[in-house]
Amino acid sequence: MSLSEHAFEDGLAAVIRRAVAGADGIANLRRLSGGASQETWAFEAVGPKLSQRLILRRAPGGDRQHEAAAGLETEARLMDLAGKAGIPEPPVIYVLRPEDGIGRGFIVGFVDGETLGRKIVRDAAFAEARKGLAFRCGEVLAAIHAIPLDQVPPLRHAGAATRLDELHKRYLLGERPRPVFALAFEWLRQRLPKEPPAPRLVHGDFRNGNLIIGPDGLRAVLDWEIAHIGDPIEDLGWLCVGPWRFGGIDNPVGGFGTVDQLLAGYEAGGGGRIDPEQVRFWEVLGSLSWGVSCAAMIQAIRSGVDRTAERAMIARRASENEIDLLNLIAPRS
Repeated sequence: MSLSEHAFEDGLAAVIRRAVAGADGIANLRRLSGGASQETWAFEAVGPKLSQRLILRRAPGGDRQHEAAAGLETEARLMDLAGKAGIPEPPVIYVLRPEDGIGRGFIVGFVDGETLGRKIVRDAAFAEARKGLAFRCGEVLAAIHAIPLDQVPPLRHAGAATRLDELHKRYLLGERPRPVFALAFEWLRQRLPKEPPAPRLVHGDFRNGNLIIGPDGLRAVLDWEIAHIGDPIEDLGWLCVGPWRFGGIDNPVGGFGTVDQLLAGYEAGGGGRIDPEQVRFWEVLGSLSWGVSCAAMIQAIRSGVDRTAERAMIARRASENEIDLLNLIAPRS
C-alpha cells in the first residue's frame, strides 16, 4: 500500500475522531527517528477541550512486516495484557483495521521519558534512577514471565536449542567463516540447558533502548515485536549483552547495574532464584546473535542490497562482538 502524505494524515485524523472522545482532528504529525523495523509517528489528538499526545506504531509503508515479528496486532495485545498485569506500558488506544485504509499498526498514549541508552547511562538527570534500575528490571521481567500462557495470543515457540540451530543456519549463509563465532557455537552446544525452565512468555528484546526511563525510574516497556514462548532466562541474558551497555562497561546490566541486582529484583518479583551461569549462557547466545546480524549487514553492504550509513555503522560492530564473546567464554585470569 502506498499513501500520499496528505491521504495518510487524513486517514489518521478520521481514525482519531472515532477512537478518541472529544477529538475532531490531529495536529503536529511527525515521524520520529529510530525504529529499525517499524515506523513511529508522534501527534496530538485535538478538539475544543482536548489536546492529547499519542504515538502511532506502524508497519513500514503501511503493510510491510519482518518475517520474525509477532505482528503489530499481536504486539498491541501483548502490551495491553502486560499493562493489565501491572507492567508499566503505554495505554493502547486503538489497533488499526483494514477498513481504516492507512496500513497495519496501533496507537498508544504518549509516555514522557528517555529511550536513548547513552543518555540513560551517562546523564546526571538519571543518576538516582540508575541506582535501582537493574533491580526494577528484574522485578518487571519476573512479572512478564508470570503472565499465564493461556492468556497470551499465539506466538512461536523457541527454546535454547531451537534458537541456536536457527542462528547457526544464519551464520552459514555468511560469505566467510569467523573462528570466534565458531568457537562460541561450540561453547554453547556444550552448555545447552539439560533441564530448562518451563516455557514462559519471553519479551525477546528487553534492553536499554527499549525502555522509557524518567528521573524516577522505569516508566514503560516497549517493542514487543519479537516476543515468543521460550526460556525466560533469555530476557535476563539479553539485557546484559555488551552493545546495550552504551559505554557503561563496568555495569553489565544495561550499563546501569549489576547481575546481582538484576537477579535480586527477579527473585523479589516472584521469578525465583536464578543461577548466574544460566544468565551467562544466554548472554553469550545474545552476543553471538548480534554478531551474526552485524556480519550479515556487512554482506548486504558489499552486495549493494543496503548501503546506508546506518547499516555500515552497525556492520562494523561484528568485530566488537568477537571481543565481547572472547571475554565471556575465555576470560583472562
